[in-house]
Order: sequence, then C-alpha cells, then structure tokens
Amino acid sequence: MRKLLTLAACGVMALGAAACGDDSNDSGGSSGGGGGGGNLSGTIKIDGSSTVAPFAQAAQEAFQAENPDVKITVGTSGTGGGFEKFCAGETDISDASRPIKPDEEVPLCKKKGIRYSEVQVANDGIAVVTSKNLKVDCLTVPQLNKLWDKGSKVKSLSEIDPSLPDTQLTLFGPDTDSGTFDFFTDQVNGEEGVSREDYQPSADDNVTVQGVTGSDGGLGYFGFSYYEQNQDKLNLVKIAEKSGSKCIAPSTQTIQDGSYKPFSRPLFMYPNEKSLARPEVKAFMDYVLENYEAISEASQIVPMTQEQADKGKQELQTAETNAG
Repeated sequence: MRKLLTLAACGVMALGAAACGDDSNDSGGSSGGGGGGGNLSGTIKIDGSSTVAPFAQAAQEAFQAENPDVKITVGTSGTGGGFEKFCAGETDISDASRPIKPDEEVPLCKKKGIRYSEVQVANDGIAVVTSKNLKVDCLTVPQLNKLWDKGSKVKSLSEIDPSLPDTQLTLFGPDTDSGTFDFFTDQVNGEEGVSREDYQPSADDNVTVQGVTGSDGGLGYFGFSYYEQNQDKLNLVKIAEKSGSKCIAPSTQTIQDGSYKPFSRPLFMYPNEKSLARPEVKAFMDYVLENYEAISEASQIVPMTQEQADKGKQELQTAETNAG
C-alpha cells in the first residue's frame, strides 16, 4: 500500500493540480464484479477543489494500481466549478475545500435531484507565501485585510507597516470559483468574495506558485500542501490572528489542533448517492477512508484526526446505506 502511494505521490508532484485521465463525458458504470483486487471496472469522475486534487490523485493512482479496469479522472475546476458540474449530474464525486453553499449550490443539486453526503477526507491550512527575495516573517489578519480588502491600493507592505519591506508587490491567488478564495476572503475581509481585483488569479495553484517565485515582490496564498511541495522556492509567512497575538506557522500539528487561526479548515469529498450504488464508486470511497493517513502522507496533505476519520466513516456508511 505505502509503495503504491509513494509512486502515486511522484505522479502528484509531477502533475500538480493538472487533471488526470481524459475528459470523456462517459458516465461510467460497473461492468465487472463487485469485489476489489482487480475485479472492478467502470468509470469514476471527480472534479472540484485544486487543494483536494493532490489527495484525490494519490488515491486515484493507488486504487487504480489494485483495480486497473476502473478508470478515474480527477479535474480541477475549483470548488465552485466542481459543484456546478456535480449538481448537473456530470461527476460522481466533488472535491471541496469548503462546505457546499446552502443558498446557492444546495438548491441547484436539489433541483436536479442530486443527493449527496459530505465526507471529510483531510485537513488543510491556507498558506500565505512570498518570494524568497521578499523577506516577511509574520503578518496579522488586520494587515492582510488592509492588503486584500476590496478597493485596496496598497502597493508595498511598508504602506501597512514601515518596518515591513518597501518592495513593490505583485499579488497572486485563486480565482473566484475557488473554495480557498471564498474561505480566505471570508476570514480576512469578513465576507466571501470580497477582495481587491488587481491581482493575478488562477484556478491552478501551481500557476500561483510560479507567479510568486518569479517575481521579487511576489505574494500569494493557497492550500498548505502546495507550500510543502514547493518550500525550497518560497518563503512561508507566519500568521497572527490580531495585533499582539502570537505568530503561528502552519504545520500538521497547528492545523490539526486549530491553533493556526483563522486559516485551518477541513477538506471534503462529496459522493453522489446514486453513484455510490455502483460497486467501483463505493469501493473507491471506502478505500479513501480506510487509507486516509497513507494517502495524506503521499500527497503532503494534513491527515484527519482519528475522531474526524471515525465521523467520516459514519457519514459514508449512512450514504452507502441510502444508496443501497
């Protein structure tokens, strides 16, 4: 298992958040037996969060090594884009870095008759990073608000605090379909979607990494796993919840225990209950929750606690019962 996931990790690091497999619209289905160990066949379509994608890709690689006749594709439309496809019935599982929106996405799924379950699969912390040439040790959430709030004209960190570098900034971050964008703007600016617009957005966190590393004044944010994959090229900024608070760096421990405030969050997979009635989809989701620690390690994503994992298994069991 761990050997397979080590190989999976190599694939994840090479591909980053790029989609795995082709983009066929074949809805799939099981044409083989219901057991594991190579007896399964069919198609599983996964799309959504670029933050969850490395986890999904590592799970995909390892599961397909044991079940080569199951074809799994992993797309990265962002959490919002993934839910659009999911609620239209185009995918079997939606990766999400935030819960489904009750006022927008839940009614959309309900209208299309899509029933689902919310299953936590990992944890994450949003990493604020700068280029190696922009030396910043710590920023407070109020300082980030001054930088990222709607209408902000801040061009260098020295405008916020004279002790910070006066290098002209080039800002990078996720696009508006991203769950990371929603979460960050809510925590920093007090409302989802409220942000300055003169930054360079991308649905691909690897593009953000490249942008930050390629600019002397590069500054951006994305899921912690992307920092871990590129830490030799980036400067990690510690975060203080308010002025006078302790500066905390994201790590497995601080994300799991919630002390990395306010940027710790759960990561989810949303399986369609109709899809769970297919043996290959059920087997994949069971595989994910049985092997979440090894998959998290392979994809450099913060694993769930045992309590979170137990809750996730209960959610999945209920969903599978409903699907059956």
